[in-house]
Amino acid sequence: MNAIKVKQCSNCGTNFDCGDVSEEKKCWCNDFPPIFNLSEGADCLCPDCFKNSCAIKIEEYVATISPENALENKAKDLPKTTYLIEGIDYYLENGNYVFKAWFHLKRGSCCGNGCRHCPY
Repeated sequence: MNAIKVKQCSNCGTNFDCGDVSEEKKCWCNDFPPIFNLSEGADCLCPDCFKNSCAIKIEEYVATISPENALENKAKDLPKTTYLIEGIDYYLENGNYVFKAWFHLKRGSCCGNGCRHCPY
């Protein structure tokens, strides 16, 4: 396994830890959806910049989804994650979780509850 490295964010310059500790304890970035690769020449992003980049990429993708093509979306085929990420899967409103379209797309179908951001 790789050792933890201290890297500098190629976007904001912040130092952060990067790397897998063991097969069981992967790098923090593995908790995010595998939706893009960094461009050549760029190195890792810090957790904040990585989350922001993921959120932007996801919002761009969600904007291409309509009820007509939602069932065929690519998000449902991504590896399942063990927990939800605030700002990507949901946001909080008056202490309540509001699931975003990305969360619904990952599930792969409508639950029938009339969710606010249901893409189906």
